[in-house]
Amino acid sequence: MSFNIGLSGLYAANKQLDVTGNNIANVATTGFKSSRAEFEDVYSATKLGSGSKTVGNGVRLANVSQQFTQGDISNTGNVLDMGINGSGFFTLSNNGSLSYTRAGTFKVDKEGFVTNSDGTAKLQGYGVDANGKIANGVLSDLRIDTSNLAPKTTTSIASTINLNSTATDIDQVANPFDPSKSASFTKQFTTPVYDTQGNKHDMDQYMVKTGANTWKTYTLIDGRNPDGSDPTNAATPPVASTMSFNSSGKLVSVTTPATPTPIVSPDLKVTGWVPGTVTNGVWAPNGASADPAGMSISMADTTQYNADTARSIPTQNGYATGQITNLTIDGSGVLLANFSNNQTKPIGQIALASFTNEQGLQPVGGTSWKETYASGIPGYDSPETGTLGSIQSNALEESNVNLTNELVDLIKGQSNYQANAKTISTQSTIMQTIIQMA
Repeated sequence: MSFNIGLSGLYAANKQLDVTGNNIANVATTGFKSSRAEFEDVYSATKLGSGSKTVGNGVRLANVSQQFTQGDISNTGNVLDMGINGSGFFTLSNNGSLSYTRAGTFKVDKEGFVTNSDGTAKLQGYGVDANGKIANGVLSDLRIDTSNLAPKTTTSIASTINLNSTATDIDQVANPFDPSKSASFTKQFTTPVYDTQGNKHDMDQYMVKTGANTWKTYTLIDGRNPDGSDPTNAATPPVASTMSFNSSGKLVSVTTPATPTPIVSPDLKVTGWVPGTVTNGVWAPNGASADPAGMSISMADTTQYNADTARSIPTQNGYATGQITNLTIDGSGVLLANFSNNQTKPIGQIALASFTNEQGLQPVGGTSWKETYASGIPGYDSPETGTLGSIQSNALEESNVNLTNELVDLIKGQSNYQANAKTISTQSTIMQTIIQMA
């Protein structure tokens, strides 16, 4: 019996050395989780149990459990290197077969899909809809679209404007508005706007103080009326909107002439714009168009105080065609593409998986695991949601192997092996003594 006990001890010590050796071998493996050999003693028993004087039958390997503790996060400088700071797993799909990993060494294949380091599986996440919104709920292969960003026509403009209440009134009978004569207006503001093909145009707003608490504003695009006509022609003069202020300098109304009734609104509406170009003083349409609903210019933040006439940097929602220049990934796993036209658009979001029992996952190699009955089904959500960790881009999670502890375990395993071998050697000596006595 002592031989069997000693042999079981040798087997256990050998398994302990195997586990320790595997941990040491993967000390530099990204996303690797160390394992621990767990043993239990063995006793012979009948249906009525074991006696009080029963001697054990040795030891056996109960389990090799992985330790899902956090590894250190180290910077790499590669945007597609991602470490999970907290709980959760990246989800990979190999033709529909899902696996889970903490190794965030990703790259882009020739079709733009984000894959693991050997290109055999695609990273899973949430795509974006036609409006650029993250479509949560349905996992899909994450893909980095490097095609040009389509242009967007300008539909809204906003800014904060102050008009100097002490500015000199302009008599528009004696001095009618003429964009070529600076004396016919008080101040000019220029805002870039875009047509459907991404062509940039200058929209000029001319502010004219016509009386106490009353201003007029004329809107021209590329120095022309929105329909392309000449604003200096008496037959096609620009139409002005009238802004009225109260005694405190607050905007009361913006009135734009219209048929059959004037439009009173805090916004100016530019309709009928026909985008074009001016060559040698001759205007011609450029083949593009404006938004059918026109452009809305918010004047709600306009005041009339005794301060310089000035405007904040305007905001407008149009832009030209853009090429992707670089990619950033934030803590919530959103992939943000930066374009040459100063636009930033989300192109997807990484999804993280969580399990009720991580210890129940089945290792399948490649620093990956598979779902099992013991692990429970995965739950998917965005990083930083609930107990899920955050994504750290330009970084990788290192192995959680503590090399010092492993080297100590290596010495202990070696001692255990030698001690169990000594048990067998001692039993052999005893057997030889008994034989010699016969």
